[in-house]
Amino acid sequence: MADESTGTVLLAGAANLAIAVAKCVAGLLSGSTALMAEAAHSVADTLNQVFLLTALKRSQKPADAIHPFGYGLERYFWALLAAVGIFVLGAGFSIVEGIQAVIHPDPVASLAVVYTVLAVSFVFEGVSWLRAVRQVRREAKQEGVSALEHLKVAEPAVKTVTFEDTAALLGLLLAAAGVTLSVLTGHHFWDGAASIAIGLLLIGVAFTLGRDNKAMLIGQSLPADVQEEIRATIAAAPGIDAVVELLTLRMAADEVLVVVRVDLDDSATTGAAVEQLAEKIDREVRERFPTVRHLFLDPTPQAQTPGVR
Repeated sequence: MADESTGTVLLAGAANLAIAVAKCVAGLLSGSTALMAEAAHSVADTLNQVFLLTALKRSQKPADAIHPFGYGLERYFWALLAAVGIFVLGAGFSIVEGIQAVIHPDPVASLAVVYTVLAVSFVFEGVSWLRAVRQVRREAKQEGVSALEHLKVAEPAVKTVTFEDTAALLGLLLAAAGVTLSVLTGHHFWDGAASIAIGLLLIGVAFTLGRDNKAMLIGQSLPADVQEEIRATIAAAPGIDAVVELLTLRMAADEVLVVVRVDLDDSATTGAAVEQLAEKIDREVRERFPTVRHLFLDPTPQAQTPGVR
């Protein structure tokens, strides 16, 4: 997954860099504020790919004494910085420049250059978007869930690229609409209005990514239905009288920590029997739920934990 995600981020970064240069040149030649807003958007996306590559690299560091569960959560930290970058560099510039263009509108020139750059940018962004979406769909199929459901907890680098590229495609359509309306109506404030719309779109993307990455950094459990499946798997094991408590923590998109307290029946009377039971449960849970990398079994009589399910 890490190698595929790295390829997706590299493709997105290369596309964004080329597009940013083209948009900037076209924006300066045409005077289109919407195109300059899109250039700022692409610059922000390019810088964000650096954050995402850093996240992928650092999250693969092996566990050590200071971080015994590894560095998987670093992915969400760098992805959070990417969300901030989208908000500050992309949305901030787009809205400020858009407001100025609405107050003091200028005619858009060099329309051939504008439409050519928008069309080429749409193709490049589309290629990057398709790769990210295909990866999300493939991973979702492997997990047996819908693409939208998987996207909520997908590898943060791939998730960020998917959101960025979706916003980029919509932003290009908004920029084209703003330029076209300015030309057709003769009211050049439409170009600035498109820039503001692009900024608001980026605020929505930044908020969504920031919220989701914050939730992961704080510590997020598996969905309730998955927890129930894990609980049922453990409860069905011979030797388990009841599952007293089950806690889950997502350390990364493909790494989950599970802590479970169980009430053993009378068959598990020796240390060796408990050890064998724990190994059996660990093996069964990992086989059925490959993302579970750490499972800790704590024999706890149910009477000692009243009210805990």
